Amino acid sequence: MSKERMLKRIDFIGSSREDLREFPEEVKQDIGYALYEVQRGKKPATAKPLRGFSGAGILEITENFTGGTYRAVYTVRFQKVIYVLHCFQKKSKHGIKTPRQDIDLIKQRLKVAEEDYTANYKRGE
Repeated sequence: MSKERMLKRIDFIGSSREDLREFPEEVKQDIGYALYEVQRGKKPATAKPLRGFSGAGILEITENFTGGTYRAVYTVRFQKVIYVLHCFQKKSKHGIKTPRQDIDLIKQRLKVAEEDYTANYKRGE
């Protein structure tokens, strides 16, 4: 199989998969396609680096839908797997800033992803 056809594995940390499943259907489809693009080694047009994590390979996909903004935060810092760290609807009315509780959860889940990667994927790098 050629490298272009190989898709990078995606793992969901914590409740991120279940949270994504609760999004409106159109949002799920858009985020799902964006994650597929990430698996193919591309950067989706709807993805951007998450503020506060500069140089850490933490990105967020944002989708606006009927007055709300939905986000999926993921990391590409690991060679063999993409981790989806957090999926949520932004409810803050104070600009575009990600709420502190969500940032803290992302940091916590990033540590879990690092531990998982070391335990399950790092061999043979």
